[in-house]
Order: sequence, then structure tokens, then C-alpha cells
Amino acid sequence: MEGKEKGSNSRVCVTGGTGFVGSWLIMRLLQHGYSVNTTIRSHPDKKRNISHLTNLEGASKRLQIFNADINKPQSFAAAIEGCVGVFHLAHPMDFEDDEVDETKVKSAITATLAILQACIDSKTVKRVVYTSSDVAVIFNDKGLDIVDENSWSDVDFIKFAKIVPSYSVCKTSTEKAAFEFAEKNGLELVSIAPSWVHGPFITPHCPDSVRIFLGMIFGNRERVLEQQKLITFVHVDDVVNAHIFLFEHPNAKGRYICSSAETTIHQLSKFLSARYPQYQIPIIEDSMEESSGLKYPRLSSKKLLDTGFKFKYGPEEMYDGAIECCKMRGLL
Repeated sequence: MEGKEKGSNSRVCVTGGTGFVGSWLIMRLLQHGYSVNTTIRSHPDKKRNISHLTNLEGASKRLQIFNADINKPQSFAAAIEGCVGVFHLAHPMDFEDDEVDETKVKSAITATLAILQACIDSKTVKRVVYTSSDVAVIFNDKGLDIVDENSWSDVDFIKFAKIVPSYSVCKTSTEKAAFEFAEKNGLELVSIAPSWVHGPFITPHCPDSVRIFLGMIFGNRERVLEQQKLITFVHVDDVVNAHIFLFEHPNAKGRYICSSAETTIHQLSKFLSARYPQYQIPIIEDSMEESSGLKYPRLSSKKLLDTGFKFKYGPEEMYDGAIECCKMRGLL
């Protein structure tokens, strides 16, 4: 990326800043010396608790917060003005919605394209980093054992198999539309497709993806994980560092899978039972694991690693961090 500026004196925008990954990204960007504009969605009935953002080190001088709504795409333009880069994370999170909401899909696409247009109109944005998901990569009928960035999920297959359908269709359709727009308009766009994001959090409440991974510790087995024969996941700090790394890397281009760990329900229950005996976690037998669930392909993060990125964390740090955060908030 020619003329790219890092850290000090550089301003970037993070959409969806109150969320799990968005808030952690803002924290790290401030630590890297960036000035940050972020968008939050205002609630008509109550004031949102954003103290986890305003209390961050450096926030008083280098963080500006804007109200924006994905259903009002033009509302993002003010936050993007004057920025050298945009990290687009804002997205509805319907992990457990069994029906595809075509209106929501259309809204997500419309908002993303409007944000990309605002980046072009700004005359200052040099690169956009879009947060996609592995659900935009892994769901098709090709039967591959391992997939890379050349693989796209098939929307019709997702609808037929009912695999986290609303979220998966929305992410796949939006990422495709974003790349088509960027190519047509000469905009530098990089996307990151993380697997399940896990680990510590600074949000006031436990994020959905973390709650799902802590299901066995909380005393319930989560339906979403049980559907998977192979579970792939990654530490939130690795995901955030990958965002910053790819924003700053001069030769970053296209899609990047970001996943560092894989397991099965059986292996996960054994790991949790041994590491956290105080929670009396039952071990799920192999026979139970084999009785249901779809075959998920393994994810290759080779492209990201070949670019020079290094993962720092394993499952131990993910679970230790998440559990400690839950304890601090009285959830465990």
C-alpha cells in the first residue's frame, strides 16, 4: 500500500466498535498510536454503555465516537472522513436464526457498499479491511478436506442444509458484493475470514461466540458446536493483530483465512474436563460425536502465515482469558 501511514498521526475508522472484536481492535489500535473514529448504533430506548471504549488508555485524546446505523448507510460517512483506513466490522450477528432474512441480507450489502463508496469519496482512505467469516468459505458440496481462500460458500447449499443460515448467507453475499465493488472502483480491499473467535473480552457482557464456547462450563452443551464434526477457532487478539498486520502490510491483497486451532466436541470435552476439574465437565464420548453433525473442512491459514503473520495463542489462553473475564463480571 503506497503512502501508507502507521500509528502516530494516522486516523482510522472502526465500524461496529462496541462489539467483541471491534472493541478489542480499538484497544490495540490506540496502543499502536493510531487515532480512531468508531461507529456505534444508538438505541432509541436506552443509552448504551460504552465505558469499555471511553475508559481505554488513549481514548480521551485519540478516540472519537459516532452514531451510525446499518439501516441508514449514509450515517457512516462522517466517521470515515479524513481517515487513512477503515476496518469494517459492523454486522448483525444471528448465529441462531434458522431462517434467512433477505431484508437483512440486502441491508448488510447496501450498508457495506455505501461505506466503501464513502471511502472512495473521502479521497484519504488507502485501504479497507473487511471482517468476513469462515462461514463465507466452508459451506459447499465440494467435499474438500481442507479449504483455502479460493473456496466460497454456496448460498443455495447453506439454505438447503440450514447451517447457521441467516448469518452464513449474509456474510457470504456481503463479502462477494464488497469485492465486486472494490474491483470495479479501484479500491484496495482486504478481507479476513476468522473461524470462531474466542478468548478474553472488554465488553460489558459475554460475547455470543465466547458464550457458545463456554457452554459446557456454564452447564449446557451448545447446539451450534454440536452441529460441527470439526471445530475451528482463534484467539481474539490474534484476529485483531491480523487486522492491523494486513492493514499495514504493503503487499496484502484479497482474502485471508485466520484460524489457529481445531478440535472436536469429544476432544474439547476431554481438554476442558482435565484443565478445569472444578466445573465437573462431562466427557462427550466418540460415539455421541459420530451420531450427528456435518463434516466441516479444515481451514488453511497458509496465505496469512506466508505473508509473515504469526499466531501467538492456543486454546489454553483462549479459555483461561474468557473464564477470567466471566469471573470478573460475576458470570462464573
